[in-house]
Amino acid sequence: MSMSSLHELLRPVDGRLRIGVFRALVLGDVLCAVPVLRALRHAFPRAELSLIGLPWAAELAERLPHVDRFFAFPGHPGLPERAPDLAAWPGFVQRMQAERFDLLLQLHGSGRITNPMLATWGARHVAGFVEPAGYCAEPALHAPWPTTGRETERLLTLIDHLGLPRQGNRLEFPLRPEDREALAALWPGARTRRSWVCLHPGAQLPSRRWLPERFAAIGDQLAEAGHEVIVTGTAAEAPLADAVCRAMRAPARSLAGRTTLWTLGALIEGARLLVCNDTGASHVAAALGTPSVVVSLGADVSRWAPADGERHRVLWQPMACRPCGFAQCPTGHGCSTGLHVADVATAVAESLKLFRAAA
Repeated sequence: MSMSSLHELLRPVDGRLRIGVFRALVLGDVLCAVPVLRALRHAFPRAELSLIGLPWAAELAERLPHVDRFFAFPGHPGLPERAPDLAAWPGFVQRMQAERFDLLLQLHGSGRITNPMLATWGARHVAGFVEPAGYCAEPALHAPWPTTGRETERLLTLIDHLGLPRQGNRLEFPLRPEDREALAALWPGARTRRSWVCLHPGAQLPSRRWLPERFAAIGDQLAEAGHEVIVTGTAAEAPLADAVCRAMRAPARSLAGRTTLWTLGALIEGARLLVCNDTGASHVAAALGTPSVVVSLGADVSRWAPADGERHRVLWQPMACRPCGFAQCPTGHGCSTGLHVADVATAVAESLKLFRAAA
């Protein structure tokens, strides 16, 4: 399809063109979709662009210049990202139908579950991805679901299929001056410009977390090199962050559970380095340009690794069971135990050297 034919197809029936994008996933997944939102905004500058996502994403949508409105998705029994609020489902569907989107994009995966779901939302046209022999409402507007490549590139193949020009593949995490001020109020050390590094030992699934004592060993090496060590995480991950601090010989500061999404971003922005598991913090660092060393346990590295492999070094142990979706590893967690402190320490030293050279 060409851009001109898509514009012809999408002539609004009544007033402003309305485009909805469904991507009800966690932080890193949504950041990977920003290049698609940017391409849509460039192609349809006067359209009203809505993001339909998990409730947490409302504050990100409010800051993204490509998004005008946000709708909180109540979950669905077939989707694992959140427990569905079934009582809210009828009202949510009615609201989607009342919007009468001119174009609704399914950007939530292969479409096995989501394509039939979006077909009930009453949009004039639906685009997205589809598996071989899978269901979709409008075959001409659906691209084959890619099974290889980085997530951002996979998502951009839909933009290609629709005949729209890409606007780059960079991620965005829009910080504001008040975020840096809030960080300094939380932690006055942010004003001193002393060199600090962030350790982020948490991840959504316990199986995706490297051992806390190994994070602590990396923290000790960083402290010995003269860096202040800040351990980050959510409130639920505060005990894990405390365990890393206790296991360290050198003093470290835990801000787990004390940062907002934006003060965490400001903290990562100012850090010399982020050492983390394969989780949302990694994508924040990629968006902000902060060097990182990512310990990837169980994930599909070829799909989720940042595009800049020099600034963002991803370490992983090849395993026959990768990618893994288990919350708890049933086979001894070899992807974690097989990745040693020395391996990560080497990558950390190389990243710090590169960062100093570029500063």
